Amino acid sequence: MSSCVLSQARRLPDDIGADLKKYFIQYFRKTLVRTAKMRMVPFVVLLIVTVAGNAWCEETSYPERRKPQFQTDPGYYLFPSPYSIPGIGAGGALIGLANNIAGTHTDAFGFLLGGEVRGLGLGLADVHLVPKTLILDLFNQNFNAITATSFRQRGMETGKHDYSLMELGNFWFVGERLTATFADRRFEIYGGNYNIKSTLDKIRDNNGNVILDIDDPRPWRTKVYALGTRIDLSDDYADPRSGFRLDVSRWWSPPVNHIDADFYNMEYNATAYVPLGRISTWLINYFRSDAHVNRPGSTDRATVAAEQNLNCSTISDPAERTECEQVIDNIIAANTYGTVSALGGTSRMRSYPNDRFKGAHSVFYATEIRWNLTEEARPFDIFIARDVRTALQIAFFYEMASVADNRDDLREVFRSSYGTGFRMVTASGVVLRFDFATGREGIETSIIFGYPWESF
Repeated sequence: MSSCVLSQARRLPDDIGADLKKYFIQYFRKTLVRTAKMRMVPFVVLLIVTVAGNAWCEETSYPERRKPQFQTDPGYYLFPSPYSIPGIGAGGALIGLANNIAGTHTDAFGFLLGGEVRGLGLGLADVHLVPKTLILDLFNQNFNAITATSFRQRGMETGKHDYSLMELGNFWFVGERLTATFADRRFEIYGGNYNIKSTLDKIRDNNGNVILDIDDPRPWRTKVYALGTRIDLSDDYADPRSGFRLDVSRWWSPPVNHIDADFYNMEYNATAYVPLGRISTWLINYFRSDAHVNRPGSTDRATVAAEQNLNCSTISDPAERTECEQVIDNIIAANTYGTVSALGGTSRMRSYPNDRFKGAHSVFYATEIRWNLTEEARPFDIFIARDVRTALQIAFFYEMASVADNRDDLREVFRSSYGTGFRMVTASGVVLRFDFATGREGIETSIIFGYPWESF
């Protein structure tokens, strides 16, 4: 970290004040709306923030790393938890995580679901094929059934309850990612290979009632590939507090047949970290994703319906038949425009459920203050968890996004999300995050590992 940025950061008041959250939301709502409506690339906003401090003096160096970037401190977590999925079932789950096993950098994680929904997931992360240079991650998940939400149209115009539930059976996911990292993790190149297969067994309404029980469901499978690079000019890879990070990636899924569209996605994720005092941080994030269609897929309703075995005409209730046909409409839209990563869930637009907003183009702006309450090495061992706590944080965040199928319609409609959260950072590399977010459609809470906005 440059001495100039440090000297300016120390001038900030120690107490932001009781009105921080209100001021924070109002200020950034106005600022981000004005910026979002500009057609210029918003990287300028991020560069101003990161460069302004150094512009006050003649230094141009990026922050030094605060600590070694490859930790070997061990830690483990084991969480039993109940679950309940409306219209699908209820049961119990067991989630486990072990970091830096046997003095290595390797992490292992897994989950087990029992009850009406059964599933198993296992994974290994940070397997060093070449020490501190070539890293392998492996994932495997299997479910007897999972539920995906299908809103009645893509974009930003649907209401909170305008969705159907897609019950997918025999869901299987296997993925591998290989990362080459250099210069103390400041520059990385990564590639991923992901295989997914399942069947569409049932369509339910938003109350869980069956609309269509599909006879002889067709197996569905796809491969997804990723290639990307990350430039990390921050002071720490796992818990950055100053500097800048940029991630650019390309994602594509080869069409399985002539019905599927041939397209790829380009994603750009940039974050600026501005120090507040000695240990706290103000973040600004910009994310953009665009689908590029090489060849559209089929837009013939009969062909698409036959491929998915969706016999909507057999449904007697007009409202339910319309819901079934809207599923076909969404498939046709995906075949026409392509589809980027959906917004909503635990990372972006946190006051909305997973996959809330879908389309061929998306733009996302966000800001967050991570206020460190304490920074000290404090070991803990409570039977189900053992690690060394290094920081406790309170976060205040504001997010806004727009999604559209036509690029010209992007930024016409924005939705926002804001809230607060609590985080615990540990020596083994775990960030345990609890977020409480609210927005136009109500409140969502999330308990998860890792910071938001990361590409992976």
